[in-house]
Amino acid sequence: MLMETPSACALVDRFGRRVSYLRLSVTDRCDLRCVYCMSERMTFMPRRDILSLDELSRVARAFIRLGVRKIRITGGEPLVRKGVIDLFQDLSACLQDGSLQELTLTTNGTRLARHARDLALAGVRRVNISLDTLDPHRFAALTRGGSLATVLEGIDAAQEAGLAVKINTVALRGSTEDEIDDLISFAHTRGMGLTLIETMPLGETGEDRLDQYLPLTLLRRQIEARWSLTDIGLRTGGPARYARVAETGGVIGFITPMTHNFCETCNRVRVTAAGVLHTCLGQEDAADLKAVLRSSDSNTPLMETIAHALKHKPKGHDFVLDRASVPQIARHMSATGG
Repeated sequence: MLMETPSACALVDRFGRRVSYLRLSVTDRCDLRCVYCMSERMTFMPRRDILSLDELSRVARAFIRLGVRKIRITGGEPLVRKGVIDLFQDLSACLQDGSLQELTLTTNGTRLARHARDLALAGVRRVNISLDTLDPHRFAALTRGGSLATVLEGIDAAQEAGLAVKINTVALRGSTEDEIDDLISFAHTRGMGLTLIETMPLGETGEDRLDQYLPLTLLRRQIEARWSLTDIGLRTGGPARYARVAETGGVIGFITPMTHNFCETCNRVRVTAAGVLHTCLGQEDAADLKAVLRSSDSNTPLMETIAHALKHKPKGHDFVLDRASVPQIARHMSATGG
């Protein structure tokens, strides 16, 4: 039986991979409807099924006791969750006592202007901001009505608050090729990293992902026609592989779940806002943490459930894009957590 004491090695799967990174979703809701992530008319989980902020804190602290050292708060859009800053403030105690090394956030940026300072005060040192285009009209089309100006205001606020910013861009055919040079210049002239991500077959969006899909092998070739890239060994805890741009001194990350999945070094798990633990983004494995949370005030059963689930973490995923098929994974990325 696991005791409620810290462990630096409790979360090691059967392939010898140590899990030290939790992506914790606080909501499946979002104020945008990006065409590769959501359908235009989404059905969200009932609020009663969503973990409370106290329950989310219990989950996070259980993972910390089991050896997780980095937590990323995700959504949906995490900053639409009422009171979410309280969760950051609560977990900041784990940063202060050294049991947690990093607390970060992935956001679409629409609410950063009002929350950036509070996030910095809670110990957040860097944020990932999703931004797929610098064209206001294209941004509105890709997000189904979003405002680019609002996101740019959020980026300004984050940097003014002292937060390091990395831009996440989903590579989309017919869009990213046109703007990749501008995106590199925009990010690097402001001291921000840029990470490119291949679109994945998660959830029904009403769009054909085969039409959207742009392999990063092709996009990198296009980048190298203008920019000089040198692969570097930088690791930030996630799946990206990085290259430095000689002309700017900045860094580009490449996340390639379709062309090269890097599952052999996976150190991550995800917990949805409903308390479902997924040990692999691209598989349907699941462990219900909510039922355990709500049946016992002790964290020992919760930690035992987590440790047991890790023993069944899959070796990897094998995403396939097929025009004739339904999405490979039924759940949306917004429900799983980015």
